[in-house]
Amino acid sequence: MDAARSYTGSCHCGKVRFEATLDLTRVMSCNCSICSRLGYVLSFIPAAQFKLLAGEDALSDYQFNQKRIHHLFCATCGVHPFARGTGPDGKETVAVNLRCLEGVDLEALTPQKFDGKRL
Repeated sequence: MDAARSYTGSCHCGKVRFEATLDLTRVMSCNCSICSRLGYVLSFIPAAQFKLLAGEDALSDYQFNQKRIHHLFCATCGVHPFARGTGPDGKETVAVNLRCLEGVDLEALTPQKFDGKRL
């Protein structure tokens, strides 16, 4: 799992479906208030490596704190498959919830811990 490849993913009910190209050696878990409650395991990728296939109209948006990240979730099933925002370099980025990808063995990953509580 050391090279970028394309994955498909979705929310629980399937209304929101997407493709993402990412490298599973660069994954993280964050202890901020939302990530810890939702159990996210994330990979941040450039927006160009993400394609929403279906469900833009099914997405609801939640923002908090500095409101830099759009925490998107399916309004039907409540699952948070990804978030959109701007990286430190000013470029559009997508945070993919790896728990929503098809065929990914989360037990085989070693997420880097990020201390989001201190931000």
